[in-house]
Amino acid sequence: MRVKVSIVCKQCGERFVLRGKKDRGRVETGFKQCLCNNKNMFEIEELPF
Repeated sequence: MRVKVSIVCKQCGERFVLRGKKDRGRVETGFKQCLCNNKNMFEIEELPF
């Protein structure tokens, strides 16, 4: 199932809106790190598609 995801970096405040696949309650977008090299401090929210 395709879903839209909003990702906000808690370190620099950069925002990303991506599409991903939802499988067994987990969303996979392929997003690895922010432009500021942050790899784990994110606020992730599912958006209506």
